[in-house]
Amino acid sequence: MIIKIHSAYRNVVAVCDSELLGKIIEDSKRRLDLSGPFFQGDEKSEEEAKEILEDMKKEDATFNIVGKESCRIAKEIGLIGDEGIILIDNIPFALVLI
Repeated sequence: MIIKIHSAYRNVVAVCDSELLGKIIEDSKRRLDLSGPFFQGDEKSEEEAKEILEDMKKEDATFNIVGKESCRIAKEIGLIGDEGIILIDNIPFALVLI
């Protein structure tokens, strides 16, 4: 899983499954570009990812989460629920504003 933290007035955390990095996901209504620098972060293990997401959740960050594994982990730690996930070309995507 790839994680990149953008520092601004509020941290923005970009999370995506490793195999999705560099791809463009689209359907008839939406387009998500994973080929630019926004999602190009560091490879993390599942445990590292959980720890980072938990820490950023406490910091009142916002999250862009793409992919089955990334969304599964975010669900496990209570960051998102099924109702917060949409599918773009059958790929789960969640935007979280805490």
